[in-house]
Amino acid sequence: MQPGVAQVKDQKLSFKFDIRAYTLIIALIFIAILFTFLTDGDFLTSRNLSNLFRQMSVISILAIGMTLVIVAAQIDLSVGSIVGLTGGIAAILQVWFGWGTLPAVLVAILAGAVIGLMQGWLVAYKAVPAFIVTLGGMMVWRGVLLGMSHGETVAPLQDSFVSIGQSYLPYVWGYILAALVCVAIFFSTVRRRRKREKLQLPLNSAAADYGVALACMVIGMGFAYMMNRYYGIPIPMLIVLVLALVFVFITTKTGFGRYIYAIGGNVEAAKFSGIHIKNHMLAVFVMMGALAGVAGVVLTGRLNAATVGAGQSFELDAIAACVIGGTSLSGGTGTILGSVIGALVMVSLDNGMSMMNVEPFWQYIVKGSILVFAVWLDIATKNKR
Repeated sequence: MQPGVAQVKDQKLSFKFDIRAYTLIIALIFIAILFTFLTDGDFLTSRNLSNLFRQMSVISILAIGMTLVIVAAQIDLSVGSIVGLTGGIAAILQVWFGWGTLPAVLVAILAGAVIGLMQGWLVAYKAVPAFIVTLGGMMVWRGVLLGMSHGETVAPLQDSFVSIGQSYLPYVWGYILAALVCVAIFFSTVRRRRKREKLQLPLNSAAADYGVALACMVIGMGFAYMMNRYYGIPIPMLIVLVLALVFVFITTKTGFGRYIYAIGGNVEAAKFSGIHIKNHMLAVFVMMGALAGVAGVVLTGRLNAATVGAGQSFELDAIAACVIGGTSLSGGTGTILGSVIGALVMVSLDNGMSMMNVEPFWQYIVKGSILVFAVWLDIATKNKR
């Protein structure tokens, strides 16, 4: 046995229970138990969970992009209006001009990216505060939507477009996908342990690493089982999973992702280390706009119509999802998965309280209180460091 390997085995990491990292999971479990009890078990039915995941898809897509924006210490208040406008563009192209689904969807996403490019250019190259640029954008893009659609609801869409927001993955493919995810989790765990061992880095115990992997596999298979008891895994949820994986890779495995965290953490230090601040800031807003275009397509497909009120207040839900998911409003901290889970927490609260027929004013009070609690938790955690 090599001396380095023996040294590594003696240098195992202790498996500590990090209350900050697991707060969201605890909150989700608590919400599920609470609403299951209060709704006589209706909250955890396959039908309700399927509807819940479809409802969270649009906010999750926005939260993925908003995480990058907030990590870079910026804000985007225009995403709700961009969702409405891009969905409206796609619907108008298809319903009024007879375009096919693919070109209409591509133009909608491109329109979102162009809007992000314009706003990002003002923020990055003209030093106009992002709050002002996107606050103005929120009104401008809503006005453009009103002008383009003449205040009318644009419908109906072609079946292929509607399927983006309303269809499901067949049962067999759902289980195959879940099995592939389990295999990927297992081999990823093995590969990570071998790599750390080779580099002589400290290791968690095998029981801890493989225990976490097993828990993820059980959750994945349980998710597929519950969705297949209804119509299958919703396509909008698949879109969220794919986007989440792509942006997790971007933020954790690429230089671009590391630079965004560096810019948000300390912009002066990032500048002196040679990072091109303006280009990276511009790219963040372009990606946010493109993701808002995707969200607009999904929302329009789900509703089978484009309305002038589509996407209203979505920017606040996306920001709240990020903050609840652990993204710091001061920049430099936050994860994609945390924001997606934060969106799930937000939508679960909406869904559970709606099932209980809770008055809307109480729903706002509860969600607002949880948002403030999340910010307080973030500040309290930072003060202890």
